[in-house]
Amino acid sequence: MDSKDIINTKEKVEKLSIIKSKNKFINIKSDYFIQRLFNNIPKKVSLKIIKNNMNIQKRLNININSYKDFSEKYSSIELEIVPIQYGFGGPFIKIIEEDNKYFHIYFNDNKEEIKRTKIDEEDKISKITIIIDYQIESFYDLFRHCTCIEYINFKKFYKSF
Repeated sequence: MDSKDIINTKEKVEKLSIIKSKNKFINIKSDYFIQRLFNNIPKKVSLKIIKNNMNIQKRLNININSYKDFSEKYSSIELEIVPIQYGFGGPFIKIIEEDNKYFHIYFNDNKEEIKRTKIDEEDKISKITIIIDYQIESFYDLFRHCTCIEYINFKKFYKSF
């Protein structure tokens, strides 16, 4: 071995020690403490933090199913409603007042959100898009007595990390 090889190996060892020092959780011996630490952080933020760290994923017992469960539970639902041709005046959806902030209504692929639940005669609507946030747990009575609906298409959005 000549001196160049020794210098190169020293540089490699120094680089490896710098890389290893970035993982601050390796010094913590208790898995329970790490679990308590990550329980105090919102679930989405904690999953983003440990997304690329296999060591912490193993210590916290998190796998791909944890990510799937989280994204399924906290995903939005999109409804695409096609109203009947002359179906104006009546409501196309019934929203409870306290849940109004979790519903986002758009007419004809417009980017501007609409706050009303009735179709006026002058609207000329061919499609209504409704995005429902994950906080809504039930669709009970959502479309009861809504006579201006011809077709409803359901889609589910999965949030990405």
